[in-house]
Amino acid sequence: MFKKFFLFPFYLLFGFILFADTPDDVVKKIQWFGQSAFKIETPKAVVFIDPVGVKTPEKADIILVTHSHGDHFSKSDIEKLSKPDTIIIAPFDIDGKNKILLPNNKMDVKGLVIEAVPAYNIVKADRHPKEKNFAGYILTVNGVRVYHAGDTEKIPEMKNFNVDIALLPLGQKYTMNSVSEAVEAAVDLKAKIAIPMHFGQYEGTEVDAKKFVDELTGKRIKALILKRN
Repeated sequence: MFKKFFLFPFYLLFGFILFADTPDDVVKKIQWFGQSAFKIETPKAVVFIDPVGVKTPEKADIILVTHSHGDHFSKSDIEKLSKPDTIIIAPFDIDGKNKILLPNNKMDVKGLVIEAVPAYNIVKADRHPKEKNFAGYILTVNGVRVYHAGDTEKIPEMKNFNVDIALLPLGQKYTMNSVSEAVEAAVDLKAKIAIPMHFGQYEGTEVDAKKFVDELTGKRIKALILKRN
């Protein structure tokens, strides 16, 4: 009896290790649609983040919106992606149709724990003021923590997020102040994989994205430029 009781936690731990994903596994389930729009396919739900200009017949189980700016929030795109049981989450009210999740709070939705974290600018404070309560999100996907930064500069809170995959903005007019600052953010986050976003449309270039990858390679963080869908 003692042996069975002693071995039970070991079986649980072994099972978790056996069935948990790696960051590389989860990256294969992430699609980028340009700017900050992503789809993350999880075992429990299909999640879209900041869907603007998304062209797909697929429907969302969960839609996350980081803030109300037009390149992140589109009512028409949300309507196209929605089905009767789609749950919409944002840090602001969308005609009373969404769950409001403010930074430093989290909720369990369709079996997924979704954490809202601060997203704001320090140098360009007029672009994304802290008091506006704009958000980034952290989703845990089969044991892997995926962070979507929203629109933000490198902020002190990032040192406490401890994420596996970081989706980070590169635009230097509205978000980071330089590509190197985005690189420093990936280091603060202790990310294993970093993926650039918020470039190639209104600001930021492919050259910036390649520089981001090159600088992170030197810091032993894997960086990937996703193909735009």
